[in-house]
Amino acid sequence: MKKYASLIVLIIMSVFIISNCNTAKKSTATVAPPVPVALSYAANIKSVVAATCAPCHIPAEGGNKKALDTYDALKANIDDVVRRIELQPTDRGFMPMKHPRLGIDTIEVFKQWRDAGMAE
Repeated sequence: MKKYASLIVLIIMSVFIISNCNTAKKSTATVAPPVPVALSYAANIKSVVAATCAPCHIPAEGGNKKALDTYDALKANIDDVVRRIELQPTDRGFMPMKHPRLGIDTIEVFKQWRDAGMAE
């Protein structure tokens, strides 16, 4: 008889806990929408290009590929750059060649900068 009483108590407690763990409950606190960050070439993109595209795309460092070391050069080629950094390392045209794939956050910075109008 004790086994059944313990089992019933356990079931009741489980139902109570599960019913209070509903993720659909609304929070009474108001959350401010995220403030979009203003991205610019000088503040957000230039350092990533220097770190991940050198020396191949930086002529001053001996690179012999398409130059991406200036705002104008990157702006003119941004769609191709984004397409290529989104590829997998095994795909033809992947960048940065012979290096690990850029992180998702870094790729998103390039995409957001492009979509926001590519501020200098």
